[in-house]
Amino acid sequence: MYQLEVSEMSWFERYFEFEKHRTDIRTEVLAGVTTFMTMAYILFVNPAILSDAMGKDAFSSLVAVTALASGISTIIMGLYAKKPFALAPGMGLNAYFAYNVVIGMGYDWRVALAAVFVEGILFIILSVTKIRSAIIHAIPLSQKYAVGAGIGLFLTFIGLNDVGFLTAVVNEAGVLQLTGLNASALVTKQGLLFLFGLFLAAILISLRIKGALLISILVTSILGWITGAAPWPSQIFSTPNISYTFLKLDLKGLLNVGAIGVVFAFFMVDFFDTLGTVTGLSAKAGFLTKEGKVPDAEKVLLTDAIGTSFGALLGTSTVTTYIESAAGIEEGGRTGMTALVTGLLFLAVGLFIAPLAQAIPAFATAPALVIVGYYMLSAIRGVDFDDASEAIPAFLVLMTIPYTYSIADGIGMGFISYTIIKLLSGRGKDIHPLMYVLALIFIGYFAYLGGVF
Repeated sequence: MYQLEVSEMSWFERYFEFEKHRTDIRTEVLAGVTTFMTMAYILFVNPAILSDAMGKDAFSSLVAVTALASGISTIIMGLYAKKPFALAPGMGLNAYFAYNVVIGMGYDWRVALAAVFVEGILFIILSVTKIRSAIIHAIPLSQKYAVGAGIGLFLTFIGLNDVGFLTAVVNEAGVLQLTGLNASALVTKQGLLFLFGLFLAAILISLRIKGALLISILVTSILGWITGAAPWPSQIFSTPNISYTFLKLDLKGLLNVGAIGVVFAFFMVDFFDTLGTVTGLSAKAGFLTKEGKVPDAEKVLLTDAIGTSFGALLGTSTVTTYIESAAGIEEGGRTGMTALVTGLLFLAVGLFIAPLAQAIPAFATAPALVIVGYYMLSAIRGVDFDDASEAIPAFLVLMTIPYTYSIADGIGMGFISYTIIKLLSGRGKDIHPLMYVLALIFIGYFAYLGGVF
């Protein structure tokens, strides 16, 4: 183990308990840089998605907001929870925010931000009470896996739509209309560059190269600029300005039944995605106890919840713990020092690259959406397909999310179908009492959307 020779550094060693975790500052810094490299693509992708809903004028602010929300939340994780976990606006949740809530349902983006803020407050309350445990135990594991996988398909759909391979629109009723495949889009200059970026990312990931998605985005963009498929950036750096989105949430707009469903959908996906991610990362880092519990889990979840509400105030969709933190853990990161380094890099780099981010073309970011979709789809292997009462509701979630362009509809379909199938097949004992409540809530939600009342 490397020993700290500079007396000023001893504070880090004591505070982050380097000796206990058998690590040192060199390892922690390297792990933090690695985590940042694997996550930096969010600085380009999140603004690209959210600006579709907020308007292209919001792009520059969204780059700075993404950096601020990610950086500060990750620093809090490092200093408070002392875990090597990084946070950023969640993939899938940003797509739900933009394409379903704003574009599909017709809510103003300021109302959507208010829904994210309220969801974060609920998460904070549940993180410091025993209600959280009740909800965790109520939702069947197969449903948690299915929601994550369904979001993966949702992201892949968006990525393919961005390059014109899948042509789809959302009509005035918020229903997705798939108008067909457009194979000719892939033989255009932009389509070929998309394929290049997709295969480059896949090869780099297969070779276990750190920062594969970021490398793919940057290399594909440069090739696009060189070949004339996209214009060169007019400049690289600029002074950060978040005025377009800062404190623009509209809480009054939430005062209707439909908006309650939006808050609930944000909450459910964020809540269980975070639990799954934190558990997986803790297992990889060797933090889990013999009983399978995560030490200081409440601190981790509370940090995540604070990040969500804080991000909404800044102007971005739900902030959540990122599975890419596993890259830093793989490099030996075991303490909050890893997260601290990652957070500082988000602030140092992300706040000043809005012009560069705005010049990144869609065909360069679309491969990242497809690959992230692949990562998330892998969660479906946790479903027991030998048990139809578990697998069929999971399958319905998997199909409903991308084909309705709605994470909320997918969750609702899963909860309702799971409860009905289990109950009528004589396996009611498998259903937690709270699931009946959740299923009824979604029945009422669908009835409202259908104009029943």
